[in-house]
Amino acid sequence: MTVYAAGAVLWRIENNQLKVALVHRGRYDDWSWAKGKVDPGETLPETAVREIREETGLKIKLGVPLGIQRYLLPNKNLKEVHYWAAKVSDKALASSDFEPNEEVAEVVWLTASAALKKLSYSHDHEQLDQLISLHKKGQLDTVPLIILRHAKARSRATWKDGEASRPLLTEGNAQAEALPKLLKAFGAKKVYSSPWTRCLSTIAPYAQRAKVKVKTQPEFTEAANAKKPQQTKAALEGIVAMGKPAVICTHRPVLPTMIETLENSATKAIKIKLHLAAGLKPGSFTVVHLDKKRQIVDVETHSPLVRKKK
Repeated sequence: MTVYAAGAVLWRIENNQLKVALVHRGRYDDWSWAKGKVDPGETLPETAVREIREETGLKIKLGVPLGIQRYLLPNKNLKEVHYWAAKVSDKALASSDFEPNEEVAEVVWLTASAALKKLSYSHDHEQLDQLISLHKKGQLDTVPLIILRHAKARSRATWKDGEASRPLLTEGNAQAEALPKLLKAFGAKKVYSSPWTRCLSTIAPYAQRAKVKVKTQPEFTEAANAKKPQQTKAALEGIVAMGKPAVICTHRPVLPTMIETLENSATKAIKIKLHLAAGLKPGSFTVVHLDKKRQIVDVETHSPLVRKKK
């Protein structure tokens, strides 16, 4: 049996120094990263954000992924912990409502070198080493660009009123309703979409709950991309150049054009991950983490977890 968990390495810059947050668990008398087990019906990014809130009192958005820890528990079950970097702003730190509790007795901010000495477990060094490396390369402070494929829609064969108005299926609407909490974990503040019905219906629940407006862009429709792919590329490049956390809801046939556009800012290893995005399932999305120079640091893909009705 595998026990799944998620957490984050919280970081900030203080007096030009990189500092990270460690939590002290009184029950085990250890120092580690804030993390916790997945609750039923929860995705890993959702777990990471919730656990950080519960254990540290901080509201965060997830940055670049920092890998996965796997180790055996005393009962011989395998534990798999997924980690992300998460920048903590001065405003978030000031608004923290942390109070010592049965699970976490203390939260401390330390320099990276002090944290290496303080951590109780050697496997926690992996995430810190990666964090330090990204910081030295100027790639720790990232902005997410989220490419979302619209949710499950009616088949072309069963819809005779034109592609622009083809709607979502019941399953697609359920996917759309499951997306907001998952997308919120990455904090997209700009929302763009193809103006076709199935895309607008997919992104609407997130836009409503995030209280942001959806900017429709015809360049992200199937028809516009097929006719003038250069305009699709230009529209995407314009969003990337803004350097703001953003989500774009589009169609499967448009994905290869987007990937081709983003490849110019990717290493060979990243290109492999990008190409996997061409196979996004309905309602799934790829998060492209961009540094200040608009270079791709990492890529990850997620799908909403639709809760089955009893």
